Amino acid sequence: MKRRTFRAEGAHAGRALVDAVAAELALPVADVRRLVDVGAVYVAGRRARDGAARLQPAQVVTVVLEEAGQSPLEAAKPAAPLRVLFEDEDVIAVDKPAGLNAQPTEGRVGGSLVDLVSEHLGRQAGLVHRLDRETSGVTVFGKTAAATSALAEAFREGTARKRYLAATGPGLPAGGTVDLPLSKDPSRPGRWRATRAANGVPAWTDYRTLFAGDAFCLVELLPRTGRTHQLRAHLTALGNPILGDARYGGAESAGRLMAPRCLLHAQALELGHPRTGRPLRLEALVPDDLRAFFEAAKVRVPEGPIVAADAS
Repeated sequence: MKRRTFRAEGAHAGRALVDAVAAELALPVADVRRLVDVGAVYVAGRRARDGAARLQPAQVVTVVLEEAGQSPLEAAKPAAPLRVLFEDEDVIAVDKPAGLNAQPTEGRVGGSLVDLVSEHLGRQAGLVHRLDRETSGVTVFGKTAAATSALAEAFREGTARKRYLAATGPGLPAGGTVDLPLSKDPSRPGRWRATRAANGVPAWTDYRTLFAGDAFCLVELLPRTGRTHQLRAHLTALGNPILGDARYGGAESAGRLMAPRCLLHAQALELGHPRTGRPLRLEALVPDDLRAFFEAAKVRVPEGPIVAADAS
């Protein structure tokens, strides 16, 4: 990420935000207004909404100029059609495509799933949980404040049951449970490590290997907790990072098959309806890129109720 930060001192104090940024960064005022409009300008750590607002002395201004190699001023790519899996007056569940951010980035570069769902609803969608950018699959949102709160509690308390499918490197054990705590990796920013050597947060993942070949494995993952990068870090700790997961050392190919992205898919989700309490069972079809691995291995994709892996 490329950004510039400066403090409102001297001539900048009391000046309109757009004028101060334009002068500090040597940018046209019109471009700065667009940066404010898309949400790429922050004052005192909060996203700026009014370019005409006067800066107070010593306020810190941050401008995101580039994120993931793209400027916030570049035209956004057309959004993928929203695939709705379930919707009623309280809940909407959608199938997130790989390559789409779950929520807006700091620089508001490109769209996000929250934006798409909010546009579909005509109001702000209630974000309950997040999938990584390259992960596809089931994502649920609340349509009311009460529903959002109840859904979030289900994830927080572990009553929301999830099933993921992934393609990994070869040699994965037949199944079991990984219970290694997670902590930020101080030597690799943006990465988490699964180890007992650090004071990490508890994390548990049940897994079952569906196919084990010479080039790759197909695995079913049933996380009991929902930590950041949990599945990616746990599989890496087993010595089998997810194929295409460059951040965690996943290979780009398996034999003649290429991994176009981190091959992780949130296939199924089961939880109670936030108002009625009735079971909600949601499932997203395996996308084409991951399905190619399953078909090449001639392995049947698991369907139906989520059943805990045998951890014995």
